[in-house]
Amino acid sequence: MTILSGRRQKAVWPDPVVPTLAAMNARVLVAEDDIKQAEVIRRYLEREGHTALLVHDGRAALDEVRRGRPDLLVLDVMMPVVDGLDVCRILRRESDLPVLMLTARSTEEDLLLGLDLGADDYLTKPYSPRELMARVRTLLRRTRTAAVLSDPVLRVGALAVDPVRRTVEIEGRQVACTPGEFDVLAMMAAEPERVFTRRQLLAGTRGDDRYITERTIDVHVLNLRKKIEAVPRRPVYLQTVFGVGYRLSDGSRGR
Repeated sequence: MTILSGRRQKAVWPDPVVPTLAAMNARVLVAEDDIKQAEVIRRYLEREGHTALLVHDGRAALDEVRRGRPDLLVLDVMMPVVDGLDVCRILRRESDLPVLMLTARSTEEDLLLGLDLGADDYLTKPYSPRELMARVRTLLRRTRTAAVLSDPVLRVGALAVDPVRRTVEIEGRQVACTPGEFDVLAMMAAEPERVFTRRQLLAGTRGDDRYITERTIDVHVLNLRKKIEAVPRRPVYLQTVFGVGYRLSDGSRGR
């Protein structure tokens, strides 16, 4: 399947769809004003286990990056309100967020301009969605490997989770966790304050194991609260978001 480069009218943002595969479980912001192209990208991202949010103009892209802190931005150059080149220029003054630019422009000057402004990769239209997903995987792998090498310890308030040594500390005290408990805690510690559904936690830690149910996540959270919370029945770290799932906070909400 190949995506064409025609323009379409803008639409409101759809709600992010819960990923069902055990990939990197990244949050990917797609800034594309062509509705059909944006929807195709979203479906492919979700098929690989990511959560995708769509915006349809450059100003909305900037606002969402600042508010939502995505893991990757897929950015069309020809955007209304603020074009993709200006979005990239502004973001590079504020963030090292990886940016994959999409454009119908294919001259060498256009490609070099996008890269000079700070884009991490550049894909010209028409393109294959499979090629786009390969570029996404490469960028996510590169940036997450760099993050682990620079500082492997994930710190959320007084909680420290080391994904390399697989250790947990709370206020300097070692906490013994089962492998399942550790995987859930590490996944949440990598994105503090993000609300995870049980399905997302299950997909990100247990993959496509059909014999594991979402109830397993509830048990892990219950046990973790007994180990890291001062008062497990009134958690300040592992908080329930009713009707949705769980959030790992820095502990300040309960003070």
